[in-house]
Amino acid sequence: MNILIKNARLMNEGDPVDFYIRDGRISKPFDEPCDRTYDVGGAALFPGLIDAHCHLRDPGYEYKEDIESGTKSAAKGGYTSVCPMPNTNPVCDNAAVVSSIVSKSKQVGSANVFPIGAASKGLNSKELAEIGLMKDAGIVAVSNDGLPVETSDLMRKVMEYAGAFDLIVMDHCEDKSISEGAMNEGALSTRMGLRGIPTLAENIMIGRDIQIAEYLGLPVHVCHVSNRAGIQLIRDAKARGVKVTAETCPHYFSLTEEACEGFDTNAKMSPPLRAEDDRQAVIEGLADGTIDIIVTDHAPHHQDDKQIEFSLALNGIVGFETAFSLGYTHLVRTGRLSLKHLVECMAKRPSDILKLGRGTLDIGAPADITCFDLENAYVFDKDKMLSKARNTPFHGHELFGKCVLTITGGRTTYEELR
Repeated sequence: MNILIKNARLMNEGDPVDFYIRDGRISKPFDEPCDRTYDVGGAALFPGLIDAHCHLRDPGYEYKEDIESGTKSAAKGGYTSVCPMPNTNPVCDNAAVVSSIVSKSKQVGSANVFPIGAASKGLNSKELAEIGLMKDAGIVAVSNDGLPVETSDLMRKVMEYAGAFDLIVMDHCEDKSISEGAMNEGALSTRMGLRGIPTLAENIMIGRDIQIAEYLGLPVHVCHVSNRAGIQLIRDAKARGVKVTAETCPHYFSLTEEACEGFDTNAKMSPPLRAEDDRQAVIEGLADGTIDIIVTDHAPHHQDDKQIEFSLALNGIVGFETAFSLGYTHLVRTGRLSLKHLVECMAKRPSDILKLGRGTLDIGAPADITCFDLENAYVFDKDKMLSKARNTPFHGHELFGKCVLTITGGRTTYEELR
């Protein structure tokens, strides 16, 4: 299929131009008739966004989300590739589950799906998962997802074994022995009568992982870093040449623990929302490159898991359909990040870390592209999301950067233009 996108501003620079796609790849201009033409009216055109950390709940929890609904939601947010975590049922810890996810995504997916395999069998930190067989089946990294790789011995073995297959370990950094709580530890948690989770619980594990990576000379990736001290650990390690990369999520640079007031369970997540100083540190970490990428940690939940007591509610929020807008509104429009830097954090760098070979607008590259309206504000409405879930704290927020067109591999997967 030949596609022509008219009046697009590439990376929001220069005058609007025409953009060509031929047979699923970005093309030079051609004179052949086009099967489909889109006039995006001056919208900005970028490489398709890549989410290196999300949850599609499939298999096992399809009542919360599934591959079809999750990737539709992703496409509406401008994502053309997503990497789901392995906390499914059964756990994605063997080649059979990986193959089923890959197969289903090809049948019903609106985005490319690159699964992340479990680091340990059953995510229980007792025994290595079948990393080599999963790599053959299609995983792009390993992780215990919402659970840490608990022991240093196992973390060393996971890193060594994954490294033999050219895979990176993505670790949820949390010392479970001191993290039993519902929100960030501080004055607000005390006032609300909730047990707090100290930043120390996150930072102990960040420090451990850095030391193991430094000792082995192997890469490690720190998931959803949320606080100033943890970011400084990563910054210092990078300065020493440690092969550590890190991610954060939009909620950590756009919200603080104050969003939990009123016991709003949509603001309950892991790691928890932190203090304002931590929020500023996350932005500083993105600006200076300490934090490499922005992920959504898209975590859809049924209302029965959220509309309960705060301490009992499950952690997480949906994020596909707000991530870029939050980044553009809170980082670019405020002058903290350039637009180019934001897009790199959400496209090229995730591709580089996971070795996906995407995230560019080069001629001949896969035609994964997205277009955003950067000029007009809109009010985010959770009831218009394409996800099955509605657990978001951003309902009613005025944002900029609404997706108007997403094309994945030359196939239109979301269109707002009509």
